[in-house]
Amino acid sequence: MSLPQPVPPSWKDLGKSSNDLLGKDYPFSTTSLEIKTKANDVSFKVAGNNSGGAIIGDLEAKYGNKKHGFTLTNTWTTANVLKSQIELENQIAKGLKVDILSSLAPEKGTKTAAINAAFKQSGLHTRAALDIFKGPTFTADAVVGRDGFLLGAETAYDVTEGNITRYAAAIGYNAPEYAVTIHGLNNLRTFSASYYHRVSPDVEAGAKAVYDSKATTGGVALEVGTKVYLDPAAFVKAKINNVGVIALGYTQALRPGVKLGLGLAVDTQKLNQVSPSGPAHKVGASFVFDS
Repeated sequence: MSLPQPVPPSWKDLGKSSNDLLGKDYPFSTTSLEIKTKANDVSFKVAGNNSGGAIIGDLEAKYGNKKHGFTLTNTWTTANVLKSQIELENQIAKGLKVDILSSLAPEKGTKTAAINAAFKQSGLHTRAALDIFKGPTFTADAVVGRDGFLLGAETAYDVTEGNITRYAAAIGYNAPEYAVTIHGLNNLRTFSASYYHRVSPDVEAGAKAVYDSKATTGGVALEVGTKVYLDPAAFVKAKINNVGVIALGYTQALRPGVKLGLGLAVDTQKLNQVSPSGPAHKVGASFVFDS
């Protein structure tokens, strides 16, 4: 069951409970398969889906040494992109995590590299990242919390151009059974407000409103949803937005390590159209095997 966290690791995670409630466990856009297994300190994951009409996937291998705070992750995708991540936690200083991310696409000759650092203490989480080949661009964010109140901000600085390219802020309040968050995104041009409520141990509810001051259509995008646990191994989710799209999700643990998800999205404004333009209704499924 998703519960509000006192101080999230990133400013973007303010309002995570509401975002997860409205965004996760609705596999209606694709059919996906995920298989995870582990042997000693090495874990493997194979994931794939048919997003966009094409089958895409990746193979991931991860080695972790908790004693020395070291993790190495290598990923190979069906787009022939090689990704690597090296993580070192609580070794340089307590509460400090450093990781290096890189990717290489041999066919296109493109590459990326980034150095990230995160520092967390009670009531404070900060992060910094340097994208070496893009700009280079330096990004920093921080979240502070006290007595349930949370304040977060992010900024990005282009080292070459010498100017700030992006900034955002968020403020929220977390209680044991509910959470309220307001975000100012895209250089404070887009604003979102979210609300999450754990009504009972088996029922959750949430809502989110988004206003884009630069949008040509105007108005506020609104979405409300709920999650109900049928039993310890199954739950259903439902949501509806202001344009009349209803989404349903059903997740069932078939057995330990095996999970099935089903999703359906229906555009209620096109129910009576014989040949609606565009994909009006969607169905999908997800399968997860975790040994």
